[in-house]
Amino acid sequence: MTQPADLAQFLAASIRRLVAEADTRTGYREPLVGFVAADDPRFADLRRVAEPSHLLPGDLLPGARSVVSFFLPFASWVVEANARQRGQVAREWAVAYIETNALIARVTAHLVEALAQRGVRAAAKPATHNFDPVSLISRWSHKSVAVIAGLGSFGLHQMVITDAGCAGRFGSLVLDAELPVEPAAPRERCLYFYDGSCLECVQRCPVGALGTSESLDKQRCYRRLLDVAHEYEELGLADVCGKCAIGPCSLASAVP
Repeated sequence: MTQPADLAQFLAASIRRLVAEADTRTGYREPLVGFVAADDPRFADLRRVAEPSHLLPGDLLPGARSVVSFFLPFASWVVEANARQRGQVAREWAVAYIETNALIARVTAHLVEALAQRGVRAAAKPATHNFDPVSLISRWSHKSVAVIAGLGSFGLHQMVITDAGCAGRFGSLVLDAELPVEPAAPRERCLYFYDGSCLECVQRCPVGALGTSESLDKQRCYRRLLDVAHEYEELGLADVCGKCAIGPCSLASAVP
């Protein structure tokens, strides 16, 4: 049987290799990878603080023992392209959204197959479009999983800010094998929550979906995303904006 430390090393190395070898127009910085026990009580807490029907790891995979979370941070030039265009979403950002969602699907599919060869069962949810189209609520939040796995913390913009920033995409995987878990101490990465000194995400939102009430008008935001998807319909379903993710927390934690 593969030892937990060896399995963790295999997973992290595989994710980084698959991203480095990805044949995409989008550039990436080094992925972040985190692990958490499937029975961590914070998963059950999501049913109280986020969504009553939020899935538990065992709902995705009976016998679940561990959860893997990973973040694929965009290259700085992708962020800079979207920052240069104050109103319109940059094509580079729309392409990054489409390509990265597809890349995450390839990464998780590869890992499920590779783990099966090691006698480990695994399951995953898509990187996006796994939400109710009316309520816009996801029953498996990759962002919340990332926070539980210690990769980052939520900012005022409801994005997760990691040590590599918030400009990128998250994926996750549930395993029926044990992984080493090193609890991460809670750390504030949002300048607004830290000292109230930043409101760039609120100011940059083109539809006023953000405010200092620490809430997001999901319907207003989603209407904006659908408008962008129509604009870039030749790319596929590019329902993306990212104007809230190009401030001081885009490429790194905004808090020293």
